[in-house]
Amino acid sequence: MGALDHLSNMFDCSSGHSKHKKRKQLQTVEIKIKIDCEGCERKVRRSVEGMKGVSSIEVNPKQHKLTVVGYVDPEKVVARVAHRTGKKAELWPYVPYDVVEHPYAAGVYDKKAPAGYVRNAMDPHVSQLARASSTEVRYTTAFSDENPSACVVM
Repeated sequence: MGALDHLSNMFDCSSGHSKHKKRKQLQTVEIKIKIDCEGCERKVRRSVEGMKGVSSIEVNPKQHKLTVVGYVDPEKVVARVAHRTGKKAELWPYVPYDVVEHPYAAGVYDKKAPAGYVRNAMDPHVSQLARASSTEVRYTTAFSDENPSACVVM
């Protein structure tokens, strides 16, 4: 690349279009969508079959789950499935049971979740259950039976 090419790229006043497109990453997109019967399963499968960049499609009607693998944008896949099927579609909100620290916490446990899964909680209020602040720890250990220098007022 010459000096003139470098300068022309630096002072490029075009509307943001570049010669090189960013290549999408190979992704696995998991979508939660209600699948009642074989007709619904067929409808969901056909909604993403013709989409550009899709490598494979897997439909699991028992878990109400659609898995799409390919060079696709997850939000575009969800939007296309929702539009083509007329059903509510969202990214898969569940994680395996043993990944979460407190699976029975209020924001995590979901009785509609498939067996072995709980809701993926990125909520800071739920994560507060996992660790206490330093002041809480100090007050808790001050009156603890395991602490030999604890307060003997109790």
